[in-house]
Amino acid sequence: MDIALYVLATLLIVGGLAGSVLPALPGIPMLFGGIWLVAALDDYQHLGLWWLLIIGALGGVGVIVDFIAGTLGARRVGASKLALWGASLGTLVGMFFGIPGLLFGPFVGALAGELASGTSVLRSAHVGIGTWLGLLFGTLIKLVLSFVMVGLFGLAMLFG
Repeated sequence: MDIALYVLATLLIVGGLAGSVLPALPGIPMLFGGIWLVAALDDYQHLGLWWLLIIGALGGVGVIVDFIAGTLGARRVGASKLALWGASLGTLVGMFFGIPGLLFGPFVGALAGELASGTSVLRSAHVGIGTWLGLLFGTLIKLVLSFVMVGLFGLAMLFG
């Protein structure tokens, strides 16, 4: 039974790393779930409370970055409040439309919000692109945090 649970933990960790890039998978929660499963199977001998709290905190930062990255990208290019709301709403609605929705939802939301605030189409497109770049950098940060989580997991297993 332990072997099957270790295989499940490995699949969760590998799937979590893939989910850090693929928007259809909840990458960081899967990754943390796999790490926690290994810790539980090991009776928390190598990965104790502090290791799990540190890894979990990094995971929490990654999840937060994932949700606000598009909005921060829009804000960076000077988007209006309607565009910021549009980017947030586009992110939320986009989650229900798979990968295309997650990729284009924030862009379309920011574009629509900026257009609704009365700015030009060119300016609105600029805000939409800023939102999309924010998502791209957010994904990069999430990927880096995922690898740091796996690295800390490895250190804890070797030296914990």
